[in-house]
Amino acid sequence: MKSVANIDFSKLSLFDSILATSQIIREDFPAECVLLELNAKVQEAKSYISSENQPNRQLKKLLELFYKHWHFGSASGVYKLSNVLWIDHVLKTRQGTAVSLGVLFLYIAQSLHLPLNPVIFPTQFLLRADWMNKKKWLINPFNGEIVNKHILQVWLKGNISPTAKLYESDLYKSEPITVIRKMLDILKSALIEEKKMELALNVINVLLQIDPNNPYEIRDRGLIYAQLKCHHVAITDLIYFIEHCPEDPISEIIKLQIHSIEQKKIILH
Repeated sequence: MKSVANIDFSKLSLFDSILATSQIIREDFPAECVLLELNAKVQEAKSYISSENQPNRQLKKLLELFYKHWHFGSASGVYKLSNVLWIDHVLKTRQGTAVSLGVLFLYIAQSLHLPLNPVIFPTQFLLRADWMNKKKWLINPFNGEIVNKHILQVWLKGNISPTAKLYESDLYKSEPITVIRKMLDILKSALIEEKKMELALNVINVLLQIDPNNPYEIRDRGLIYAQLKCHHVAITDLIYFIEHCPEDPISEIIKLQIHSIEQKKIILH
């Protein structure tokens, strides 16, 4: 795997950061093809919204184009979660998650100089448009609908807790590195679920270069190494987690895992 040590995320746009990390995780990721296709869509979108002069009307036209004419939307039927996260797959199938659809729409909107930003809301990824009159639109990337605060409050109560409250800070613009970490966390879980351990390991190594010595990422890496039968490095990682998170309830389970690995090592020898 290529190193991300020379990537300065603070100087890259969100989309460029996602392209860079995708290439590192997947050797076959077609970054150039993705950019060519997206830039063609930017040109098509530029023509489609040209009849409008006001940015808010232009954004409405772009939502119409993206969701109604291009038919992008949430995934349905039987699918692998990783496929609706990879940007190249989403471009082919037009089916994605809130994050992958949102990232694609955001790239096009920002290329057209529309005032759109990412928001990691507690229940899902959102897009936020800020207008001159201080009003804002909050867009659900699954379907392009503009949602109000009442809907967001319902989401919180239904997904977090019946007593959850909506705070203004929940709607703040998210930095690109925060969005990337969120996307990679979801991708890691999907790849582990799909038993694609080598790719999941690549994701963890990227996350560890973003946040070195994170004990939870090191724990997950250790568990993957255990499945790949790399026992020595697995034990080293799992012990690191126990030493750094002794109060975490899962530490007791990890101790049992270490014992199991050590027993396997004894049997193998």
